[in-house]
Amino acid sequence: MNTVLPPEGNALKADALQSAIHNSATFSSIATDAHGVIQIFNVGAERMLGYSAAEVVNQITPAGISDAQEIIARAAALSLEAGMTIQPGFEALVFKASRGIEDIYELTYIRKDGSRFPAIVSVSPLRDAHEKIIGYLLMGTDNTARKRVEAEQSLLDQRLRQQQLALQETNVALEAARAAAEKANHAKSDFLSSMSHELRTPLNAVLGFAQLLASEKPPPSVSQQRSLDQILKGGWYLLQLINEILDLAMIESGKVTMSQESMGLAEVFKDCQAMIGPLADKRGIHLVFPTLSRRFFVHADRTRVKQVMINLLSNAVKYNRRGGTVEVGCDEGHEGMVRISVTDSGAGLSPEQVDKLFQPFNRLGQEDGAEEGTGIGLVVTKQLTELMGGSIGVQSSEGVGTTFWIELVASDEPTLEPMALDALLPPETQDAASLATLLYIEDNPANLALVEQLILRRSDLKLLTAIDGHTGIQLAQTYQPDMILMDINLPGISGYGCLKILQDNPATAHIPVLALSANAMPRDIEKGMAAGFFRYLTKPINVVEFMSALDVALEFSAAHTGVPS
Repeated sequence: MNTVLPPEGNALKADALQSAIHNSATFSSIATDAHGVIQIFNVGAERMLGYSAAEVVNQITPAGISDAQEIIARAAALSLEAGMTIQPGFEALVFKASRGIEDIYELTYIRKDGSRFPAIVSVSPLRDAHEKIIGYLLMGTDNTARKRVEAEQSLLDQRLRQQQLALQETNVALEAARAAAEKANHAKSDFLSSMSHELRTPLNAVLGFAQLLASEKPPPSVSQQRSLDQILKGGWYLLQLINEILDLAMIESGKVTMSQESMGLAEVFKDCQAMIGPLADKRGIHLVFPTLSRRFFVHADRTRVKQVMINLLSNAVKYNRRGGTVEVGCDEGHEGMVRISVTDSGAGLSPEQVDKLFQPFNRLGQEDGAEEGTGIGLVVTKQLTELMGGSIGVQSSEGVGTTFWIELVASDEPTLEPMALDALLPPETQDAASLATLLYIEDNPANLALVEQLILRRSDLKLLTAIDGHTGIQLAQTYQPDMILMDINLPGISGYGCLKILQDNPATAHIPVLALSANAMPRDIEKGMAAGFFRYLTKPINVVEFMSALDVALEFSAAHTGVPS
């Protein structure tokens, strides 16, 4: 059922609506006549603009309380859009509404006190019963809060763009710095390599001829011998300096390769005792190595462990007192580690000296002392130890002595994988002359012993061994083995260097060369195969894989014997 209000009901409703609009303080309501003169100025308009209704009604148009420049700009834009001239002023404010087009726009109102605020204005025409426009209604809301939020958002966006731009510039700068550092690093490596070559060549002549003169018959006079001793002493010191600088440069450039595997410390101690013993005897130093109640094994690079130990031992001997002692200890360290210590009975170090121990070229006040040194050895020792996953430390008491210690990752004793080998071994061959030859190039005694045990179980192979690359190449050229098994990290020349020499020599190019290395990452294997190794085997040895690879290499060798390369 629809309720129809009587005429007086419509009038009451209209009066109520008009009263609500007129008394609203949240938005301005400004009504004008057809010429734009203000006729109604509600409470909201008074609050927003600071004028009383009496001050503006029948006095001014809304253009009088608006920003003049904005009205001029609006008139120009509307003129261009409509293709006709629209005068700045009230006409520009109501032009679209006068043509029946809904018009809502932003406008800056000017208060009585001259202050300004942004407003959103909606303009509608007021019509009589005959649809003739008799005036306009401008409804406005204060847009200050939204403008403030927009300004803050704009500022945030600007800051974000600036930060993104700064980040991009930083990234570009970092990339340029990285490229420059890499270029400088390559240049440094090239320079050091060149320096090493250029210094070693004349140094070889100096040391060589000095040693020849020292061994002449009849021997040189006392004064001549003293001069030769100085030449030799200076020459060997210079060679040590060259080697240590190159070591440090290679470590810093990340070019040091580690062949880490399970290795026994007893063998390292034995080698170090043999190497340091003569120096200790010459200086009257009592050298004590431990009698181990059990064998200790660590996961490390044998060559680098020996380098670290020799450095610590030589320092302990050099900076000791006459008739002093150097004691080596070995025991369990922190969880999963083995600790090796070197204790001397020298003058000890102050806390200030301990703090500066691992600084390059800092000799802790020994520059003018009798002992020669570079101040690099301990830096290299620390970095090599940490590259092997270990740590290094020191305790010292002035007047008592110093203990340097390193901790390395503990490991189990290297063993052959238990396998039923009988099925893998070929039938026994009685004729020794018919045995194929395997040349194994390896500097680690434990690895040599393991492979020897394996080859002893084969009746079709005999074993030749070499402990460095140069010797291995000579044996390969002389004995023409059927196949070669080779470690990657060899002293003097790497396995890759050996392989290249063997491949380039027509006499050995046909021999299959198998790599056996602790470098077992996929990229290591890919690199090895790409270099031309016949097979790339990894440690610890898998006996089945090992024996199978030897069989395949033997078949290849038999098929290619006598075939020109």
